[in-house]
Amino acid sequence: QVQLVESGGGLVQAGGSLRLSCAASGSIFSINGMAWHRQAPGKQRELVASISNGGSTNYADSVKGRFTISRDNAKNTVYLQMNSLKPEDTAVYYCNADEFNGSSWLSLGWGQGTQVTVSS
Repeated sequence: QVQLVESGGGLVQAGGSLRLSCAASGSIFSINGMAWHRQAPGKQRELVASISNGGSTNYADSVKGRFTISRDNAKNTVYLQMNSLKPEDTAVYYCNADEFNGSSWLSLGWGQGTQVTVSS
């Protein structure tokens, strides 16, 4: 199993920036990709951004051009730099790690979540 600890959430005004961090520990050798998801009140959890071990990234259309996902392999940490934040970005942000078994992605674990609140 993989343990994930998020940090960096908080309250920010619209147009501001935040950087989230997700530190992984445990069976990190199993990780093939990591991602950030978010869940707003009354809504389903959605994928925000993902990054593979090779560095390939993917973003939700709603955050393209504003958010950047990156990773520091030496620190086993993934970051989400969020710029030009909007009130609709308000949500609990979760980090997760996945393993690819050759045919499908398997979740290795989720973090506890960090609250991001953007005021208008």
